[in-house]
Amino acid sequence: MAGSLGPEIQEKFQAALALSRVELHKNPEKEPYKSKYSARALLEEVRALLGPAPEDDDERAADDGPGDQALGAAEPRDAEGPGEQRALRLAVIEFHLGVNHIDTEELSAGEEHLVRCLSLLRPFRLSLGCVSLYIQAQNNLGILWSEREEIETARSYLESSEALYNQYMKEIGSPPLDPTEHFLPEEERLTEQERSKRFEKVYTHNLYYLAQVYQHMEMFEKAAHYCHSTLKRQLEHNAYHPLEWAINAATLSQFYINKLCFMEARHCLSAANVIFGQTGKIPATEDNPEAEGDVPELYHQRKGEIARCWIKYCLTLLQNAQLSMQDNIGELDVDKQSELRALRKKELDEEESIRKRAVQFGTGELCDAISAVEEKVRYLRPLDFEEARELFLLGQHYVSEAKEFFQIDGYVTDHIEVVQDHSALFKVLAFFETDMERRCKMHKRRIAMLEPLIVDLNPQYYLLVNRQIQFEIAHTYYDMMDLKVAIADKLRDPDSHIVKKINSLNKSALKYYQLFLDSLRDPNKVFPEHIGEDVLRPAMLAKFRVARLYGRIITSDPKKELENLATSLEHYRFIVDYCDTHPEAAQEIEVELELSKEMVSLLPTKMERFRAKMALT
Repeated sequence: MAGSLGPEIQEKFQAALALSRVELHKNPEKEPYKSKYSARALLEEVRALLGPAPEDDDERAADDGPGDQALGAAEPRDAEGPGEQRALRLAVIEFHLGVNHIDTEELSAGEEHLVRCLSLLRPFRLSLGCVSLYIQAQNNLGILWSEREEIETARSYLESSEALYNQYMKEIGSPPLDPTEHFLPEEERLTEQERSKRFEKVYTHNLYYLAQVYQHMEMFEKAAHYCHSTLKRQLEHNAYHPLEWAINAATLSQFYINKLCFMEARHCLSAANVIFGQTGKIPATEDNPEAEGDVPELYHQRKGEIARCWIKYCLTLLQNAQLSMQDNIGELDVDKQSELRALRKKELDEEESIRKRAVQFGTGELCDAISAVEEKVRYLRPLDFEEARELFLLGQHYVSEAKEFFQIDGYVTDHIEVVQDHSALFKVLAFFETDMERRCKMHKRRIAMLEPLIVDLNPQYYLLVNRQIQFEIAHTYYDMMDLKVAIADKLRDPDSHIVKKINSLNKSALKYYQLFLDSLRDPNKVFPEHIGEDVLRPAMLAKFRVARLYGRIITSDPKKELENLATSLEHYRFIVDYCDTHPEAAQEIEVELELSKEMVSLLPTKMERFRAKMALT
């Protein structure tokens, strides 16, 4: 096959490949592309030595767009004659020139070379010597158009590659030549096994790029399917970087979590843990350059990111369980709990095993290692405190792991999100707790972790985050106050200590709701006539809860109680009046609006009776 090639061409081509692989940081600082330019010069010399391209194929290049790379063009034929062999070798050079120009950020020139490569190969694209190169050229054009945000064009190239691979495997099936073999002497040609490995890697890249394109197009089901296929193939062909593979598997888990497919999500996260554990333990190769100690910063970052994916798993599973068992005021409904217990016993093992097989990564020892991690983590919704606590503790473990990297100094937003998730874990665990005092202690832990955050934050730069935390702290104090009132109601004669505690919690809730509401004011401290859509519901809820809080302050001073009732009425009226003039607000707080209307109707009468009573004393 390469017999007609002189040693000069072979040597120049191999030298060009070697220069192309030189990492950018190994070039002089002022000439980052020095090795790329040297490689390009050698490739152009090889092209000149090979001679001009066949005219008929050059002319065809101008006529074909990405749609013509589909499989309905002219009938493919084998590249056997000297002219065909020359066209094929020229296509290899055009491909490498295309990649070279793209690597040096000369995208238009890169595109021209890749299109010329496809044009030269088109008549032979389904042949043993061409199919791999043809798919690689289309993959690169797909990436190029994707970076230009021309996603439909990118999709066309990549889907054409996928179709060509499938057709080749169906009709021919034997491992095709790797493009580099066209410049190797006969005795240096690759083995069938190596050819197959390289061709499968090309197809795996194709699936990976398709996953990105479908994600960009918000075709999330398809994107997840292609991402899963990519990860599975990378393991099967032992062609993966542990850090990269692990973070991609963990990221895929988030798709399954959002779809409430917790078994699939658990499998992805368990696999991520196992593969992440390989980092630094396997020898460095072309496919796996990550030797121990090479990327400590990236290692710790990825570890933190995977931990955050685990936190979301635990939190979402707990929250989903809460939603399925709570009544209309957010408390545990024991009847629903009993129904779910009965349903769990009827769950079909057969369906579970089918789903497991569909999602399973790895074989043999790797599969066993992943299963060992999975078995320690539940995927069914917890139905009582003990089951919920098990998930909570796992989530809390990963909170600690995530905070090791995402610290407040340097990763402010990420750190706060981790702390907020930690707070949310305590909140949902409290739902399962039947002892009110212990529930109070859980909420107290939330306050202890949230309050220090706003001390350190500059409200000018972190306004939205500040608002989120202020609202969450306010609501936590509000929940604690409700719990203390419920505890007091069970006592025959609440002592002054519990009354003082209720008022203290009330005061703290009012403080943080007011801080939140004050953050909505303009620079002149005026509250907006029109509240922005992004804060409309929390603003209305804050107003409603402030109204309720003033109505629940315990005082023995009649004058003070009347003042509190007047303030409460003022806030209820604000809600009713605002919803009258802004109908969109009424849709956001239907329940609270009805209660506010009721209180606007009842409170004036109550206040009049109170005044009359005061006049008599």
